[in-house]
Amino acid sequence: MKKMLTDDQRQSLIQTAILARQQAYAPYSRYPVGAALLTATGRIFSGANVENAAYPTGMCAERVAVFKAVSEGEREFIAIAVVTSNGGAPCGACRQALAEFGLDTLVLVADAQGRLVMEDSVAGLLPGAFGPKDLPPQA
Repeated sequence: MKKMLTDDQRQSLIQTAILARQQAYAPYSRYPVGAALLTATGRIFSGANVENAAYPTGMCAERVAVFKAVSEGEREFIAIAVVTSNGGAPCGACRQALAEFGLDTLVLVADAQGRLVMEDSVAGLLPGAFGPKDLPPQA
């Protein structure tokens, strides 16, 4: 089912992601990212990327927002806004994390000025996504 957002919801998510981006810890890449995730219950969870000198242990903004929402009991997402300096799209790991909770989640990508540069579903960003359907049935 395609989920719809109002223009006000889009702007609110993008503005929340812009604010979250200000909290990013990105001393190595110098590529701060902010995210804002809207759940089916209407709650918004923000996230910022957090880097580490041991590079693989850092975390992307999108997954920070997803993990915050899940840790608060949310499992159904409507949309996520991602803000970077140049409108960069979520990485593959973030796409997979979002896919776990719904391929129809809308993904809004905006630049640092809040200009929407892309809107697509998780399914559109991750064709052929691996998910629970691909695992053997539970006994």
